[in-house]
Amino acid sequence: MRFTSEQRLDDGVLEREFTLGEIPGTLWTPRSTPAPLILMAHNNGLPKAEPRLAARARYTAARGYAVAAIDAAGCGGRPRSAAGERARADLRRAMRAGEPVDEIFESFIAPLVHDAVPEWRTTLDALLELPGIGGPVGYSGWTALGIRLSVVEPRVAAAGFFAGGYVPRAQRAEARQVTIPLLFLLQWDDEGNPRQRALELFDAFGSVEKTLHANLGGHTGTPSFELEDGCRFFDRHLK
Repeated sequence: MRFTSEQRLDDGVLEREFTLGEIPGTLWTPRSTPAPLILMAHNNGLPKAEPRLAARARYTAARGYAVAAIDAAGCGGRPRSAAGERARADLRRAMRAGEPVDEIFESFIAPLVHDAVPEWRTTLDALLELPGIGGPVGYSGWTALGIRLSVVEPRVAAAGFFAGGYVPRAQRAEARQVTIPLLFLLQWDDEGNPRQRALELFDAFGSVEKTLHANLGGHTGTPSFELEDGCRFFDRHLK
């Protein structure tokens, strides 16, 4: 892991960009360490790419957590494949035409999840070797990746999933194997995530402790108070 830049933010959080092989990422750490680690994933790349997502990472770090994010293959600043670009174009066309999009999502998202999991595990190995960062480890963000990572990575002790976007069939089948404490956020009017499908997914999770927070509004309308609630959830399980 090689750090390429760093800056101390106004809230005392240290923000550092890094590369790990071909994987670019960002690490936010609080002023006081050692700190438990939260992996923050978004299927369109780094939280830094969007102010609302960067704010979530910074807020969480200011609450005493190390927060890390990486770009998924073909997202953010990483090269995009011809197949991925065709899938994106097909998806946009189908959505404009009001056509079914499940199979396009499946062909596009399933490979992203498959490729992202080993990269996240490699990143986790490197992060836990850094001074001031330790377990237990939490996960926050992209549901499809979070399901797979929770199943195969025993170091992840608690997870917060955002019920947005498409969850591939393989991860829906794996949901019953997710047994860690879980916080599931649902936007009731999410234009890209059928409500009933999200409720069925929540019901399928095998966790004994699982909580559903549902709020009115579209995909990007998650209320700001869910940041505080999310941190309280991780406080219970990681501190």
